[in-house]
Amino acid sequence: MSPLRIATFNLLHGQPLDEDGSPLPPCDDPAAPLAEAVAALDADVLAMQEVDRYQERSGLVDQAAVAAKALGAADWRFAAALHGRPAPGAGWIHHTASPGRLTYGPEELDAGADLPSYGTALITRLPVHHWRARRFAPAPFGLPLRVAGRRGLIPVPDEPRAALAAVLEGSHGPFTVVAAHLSFVPGWNMGQLAGIRRWISDLPAPYLLLGDFNLIGPVPRTVLGGAAIVDGLGRERWRRDGAPRREHGREAREARRIQRRLRARRGVQLRPRPAAALPQRALLQGWRDLARTPTYPAHRPSVQFDHVLAVGVPRSSVLGSDTPALGLSDHRPLLVRVDL
Repeated sequence: MSPLRIATFNLLHGQPLDEDGSPLPPCDDPAAPLAEAVAALDADVLAMQEVDRYQERSGLVDQAAVAAKALGAADWRFAAALHGRPAPGAGWIHHTASPGRLTYGPEELDAGADLPSYGTALITRLPVHHWRARRFAPAPFGLPLRVAGRRGLIPVPDEPRAALAAVLEGSHGPFTVVAAHLSFVPGWNMGQLAGIRRWISDLPAPYLLLGDFNLIGPVPRTVLGGAAIVDGLGRERWRRDGAPRREHGREAREARRIQRRLRARRGVQLRPRPAAALPQRALLQGWRDLARTPTYPAHRPSVQFDHVLAVGVPRSSVLGSDTPALGLSDHRPLLVRVDL
């Protein structure tokens, strides 16, 4: 099989931007710029942040569905961080039914059309064994930030965040991918990152964590650090042959449920690669960036907010990366080619 193309992209709700970073007027077909940009990425797995679903500002488009169609991907999920509509300068006006439904997929294309939402999406061309999603509460305070199209620093309140996880089937077996968008409040985002690490600890390694973490350079991998060896790859619930130990508790029940679903679909048992079967070098290094390159701002990248972090992926499996200029969003997408 060809190397997988793994990408993360903060969409800025699909806002086209000029070469100097200023917003461009909307085109007649609001879905066209997004579809064109996503098709150019040609990703096998795509994590997207700041995704609109039936918002007026983005032409009432289901952006996750548009991106999935552009990639020819059969399976995807959108996780609603919130239901409501944007209020310039004041954050969001939440719907009275908030927090509302958490996830939408290919079977719910028309569901919630009267309930605009905003959040995170994960799209894949690969077979999916399992999906899960969660929300994170916003920090109790915001920060002054630079906002595309506005001068100076603008006070911005924090907002709820959403994460999606999927167990995918690669050419070498199952692996876990997470799409996330973390808070811009320092410290709060680090807590969310640590929470994600614990949240996926019962899913099969290797792990890929994709998204806009609002943390620069080496900070995300430093936060995750070697703890993955304790509650991820080194977990005791998987024996060396890949069979689960009979344990109790929510995570153990979830692991057994995933196995039953896979047996029903494929007639085989889910066999996550145990720690002992992975290269010792990968184990000792813990989490790391598969690409170190600036992604923000899109017109003149100087810092890296967008990351593809991994544990259990040998360096020899990473075959290159790119941050193409697509004329969409104030972030550039980060694309990594990896053998999984």
